[in-house]
Amino acid sequence: MKFYITLLILLFPFGIYSQYVLENESVIYSFNTKGDKKMVLVKDNNNKYIQYRFGTKRKIEMQFPAKRTEESWKHFHYIFYSRGGGKANSGQEIANLSFTKDGYQYLIYDTYFSQNEKLATGILLKNLKLDKTTRINGIIKNRVGSLFSLNLETPLKFDESLGFEF
Repeated sequence: MKFYITLLILLFPFGIYSQYVLENESVIYSFNTKGDKKMVLVKDNNNKYIQYRFGTKRKIEMQFPAKRTEESWKHFHYIFYSRGGGKANSGQEIANLSFTKDGYQYLIYDTYFSQNEKLATGILLKNLKLDKTTRINGIIKNRVGSLFSLNLETPLKFDESLGFEF
């Protein structure tokens, strides 16, 4: 009996994390935030849908879109920029993925600047009515995946009208 209780205790944390990624899904991009939250962007393994999830380790506080359908791809806007050449050319990579929900624009960013070899990730949350933006910083060392090749691997379309933010 002790064995089963110990096993249950050890497996419990894995059950908590598994709510963020279903069996038929792959993680596109994920990171923990400095506020002890988790952002996970997933897609169905057959590209049937994309979904943003955010919350604590124990609870998903927000999912977007709510329904997992092929229409979900149309709710997201994607843009990236890459300039090579290293420090001599101020090389940089910037990728943004955004969506709008309930009067807020959510912009997930993934950046690299060779000038100072700085990586950054996070979420910009903009209240569209008040034109006020809040930054949620991501922790680089625990990020998984990348936003840079989204339009090559998924049905997302490149959206030049988005502009860059980070």
